[in-house]
Amino acid sequence: MSAIERIETAQRMSRIVKHNGTVYLCGQVGADANTGITEQTQTMLDKVDLLLEQAGSDREHILSATIYIRDMKDFAAMNAVWDAWVPEGYAPARACVEARMARPELLVEVSIVAAEK
Repeated sequence: MSAIERIETAQRMSRIVKHNGTVYLCGQVGADANTGITEQTQTMLDKVDLLLEQAGSDREHILSATIYIRDMKDFAAMNAVWDAWVPEGYAPARACVEARMARPELLVEVSIVAAEK
């Protein structure tokens, strides 16, 4: 049995968990909740990039993504940022659902599972 590695662990969650060559990231939101959907999506994905790098992975190794969006009216704008961010030919399995967020000013959140490089 292989070990589970937890990185930046607090009482409630770890930012990164690694097991058997798979990387699990905790949910990521935008850097500034007072901005619009485009900015929140971009800064959220910037944070994903940093965590993937820290975990020994990258965008080309993302296996799945679950996106939570506060209002589906923002779906097209969020997808415009997402589509520019995902490398061509490396789209992960993905789900996107409308959800009530932890704070009302949050517009989007993503949960990522990736393979190590």
